[in-house]
Amino acid sequence: MRYKIGRLQHSISTLELKQRTLYQNTLILGEEGSGKTHLANKIRHYVMANGVPTLYLDFSDPSIEKIEEKFKDADTFFYLRFEETDEFEAALDKAIEERRNIYMAANPSYFATKKNIKSRLSKIIQKHELLENYYYFFHEIESLNGFYTKFEDFLYYIFDLVNIKKFGFTFLAQPNEIFEDSRIKLLFTFLYLGRCSNAHYYNTSVLRSLKTNTFYYQYRMDNRSLLFNQIQSDIAIIDA
Repeated sequence: MRYKIGRLQHSISTLELKQRTLYQNTLILGEEGSGKTHLANKIRHYVMANGVPTLYLDFSDPSIEKIEEKFKDADTFFYLRFEETDEFEAALDKAIEERRNIYMAANPSYFATKKNIKSRLSKIIQKHELLENYYYFFHEIESLNGFYTKFEDFLYYIFDLVNIKKFGFTFLAQPNEIFEDSRIKLLFTFLYLGRCSNAHYYNTSVLRSLKTNTFYYQYRMDNRSLLFNQIQSDIAIIDA
């Protein structure tokens, strides 16, 4: 199943979501108002149309009233707000059993502050039933520096997810200067491209110059090679 979501600036090809989207990871970097959630929602609808339920983790911890209306389709929206309680976990387990499309608001302060301790939030995100059956979305908070440095177990379980999840996940982030850190570039290019690239799309000044619903697009080609699949780059304009 293919699903057209836009066009490429330097190609006659349209931009389509394909079967590989279900299993590979997607990183969306863009300023506030750039169209990140618009693009993520297109991916979300494609995943759901293929019979795969979704877990959308919003680390800005919004109340249900503050969530964008595009996510609130009656048949595809089930809101939960993370709490360290047995009642929350029971509600989550029931939603998973019913294969609901879960929108989970979570305050990142629930992450452990020491790397040798795994928080309850991390353990819940790594539930076997989620890893085996769900496609993940991570929507980061505005304060990226706190997100990646104070809450160290985030970096550990994200690597675990790459290795043990069945389906892919999409990560939404603003092009904060932390993405110019060579270690962060190495981490995310490996996670989302499977190798290191020149990471031109992490140049925050370039990203900030793009218009709404326009992204610097990189992906690995399907054809195999003895080393790595070739990385293709272009400017993608997402349909409104």
